[in-house]
Amino acid sequence: MVSKGIKDELKQLAEKLHPKMVEIRRHLHMNPELSYEEKETSSFISSALKAEKVTHDTGIGGYGIVAKIEGNGTGPRVLLRADMDALPIQEESNVSYKSKRDGVMHACGHDVHSACLLGAVMMLNQLRKSWAGEIIAVFQPAEEKTPGGAKAMLEDGIIEKYQPQVALGQHVHPPLQAGKVAFIEGQSMASADELYLTVKGRGGHAALAHECIDPIVIASQIVQALQHLVSRKANPFIPTVVSIGRIESSGGATNVIPSEVKLTGTIRTFDEEWRAEIHQNIEKICQGIAVSNGGACEVHILKGYPAVYNDPKTTRKSRKAAEDLLGKENVVDMDPRMTAEDFSYFARELPACFFRLGTGNVEKGIVAPIHTPRFDIDEDALITGSLLMAYLGVNQ
Repeated sequence: MVSKGIKDELKQLAEKLHPKMVEIRRHLHMNPELSYEEKETSSFISSALKAEKVTHDTGIGGYGIVAKIEGNGTGPRVLLRADMDALPIQEESNVSYKSKRDGVMHACGHDVHSACLLGAVMMLNQLRKSWAGEIIAVFQPAEEKTPGGAKAMLEDGIIEKYQPQVALGQHVHPPLQAGKVAFIEGQSMASADELYLTVKGRGGHAALAHECIDPIVIASQIVQALQHLVSRKANPFIPTVVSIGRIESSGGATNVIPSEVKLTGTIRTFDEEWRAEIHQNIEKICQGIAVSNGGACEVHILKGYPAVYNDPKTTRKSRKAAEDLLGKENVVDMDPRMTAEDFSYFARELPACFFRLGTGNVEKGIVAPIHTPRFDIDEDALITGSLLMAYLGVNQ
């Protein structure tokens, strides 16, 4: 049973704890760590939980942490998730809390996610008599790098041990003004697979092309053919992306044809059957084009995260709670995105909702997209993010 006054109590606590959440977020922002290297981040979060006397386990799925808070009586067991890792990006902002680590930056807002979840834990821990059930707070490592920390934490048995019934997560969204949040039912984010191709030919003098098997020409045909795979093979009602992001030859010059060309790219969609078919088609297309030109092509596809699916019932319930907390004018619809998230592994195990937290502020000039060197947030969003995670956690 949730206390009728918990909404106001949470709002008051969120305002009171805001300076602390800013402090936490800035500490994390200044001390980013890459995927699978979050030792200091994990230690910092563990220390913050100890200070609040919150029971938690460490070292799960790498540097992952799971904290547990019990409310006043029987109620839903809700998993709240935040990720912790940073990206290999050099920060270009001149803020006082700029990254101290060369070439590493919290450019995707995981410092925000962790600070918001810590804030939610602090609030709910102080108000344990005002709600029923259990909150399972998951601080996850390695979201940014396949195979991902979510999978590792699940393989370490967190579902079996803590037995959550619902999973909730949020992600910063700079195009959305701070104070607002966005929801979408059903397919929310795409699956993401990595494509590695090695085209092999026979190098030689560029003026004697007839004596060579040119892997650059073969590679260019492959790139074009992969676009035709999307436009002519994919069901137009199933969003699909096949993009080549890098082409690199071994040697080569104005007068030299190389013997080998490497291509790397990404494959994204929402449908698992079509995803498997894409993989088969790519192998046939690439090898067929190479052989028809006298060369060869090695195809390696690294299967990454599945698509994120937001359970409609859970999402509707969460959206209604968000409207009650923030006002209908601050809760908007979200279109599906072709970006990917390993929260999808939690959504495969449990009814789940993954929503967007507005962090932008045009008037303050806070508009830079995620994964860019000048990404930042309006820190008022920390109030919204922590408040909403706490409120949704006790209203499932």
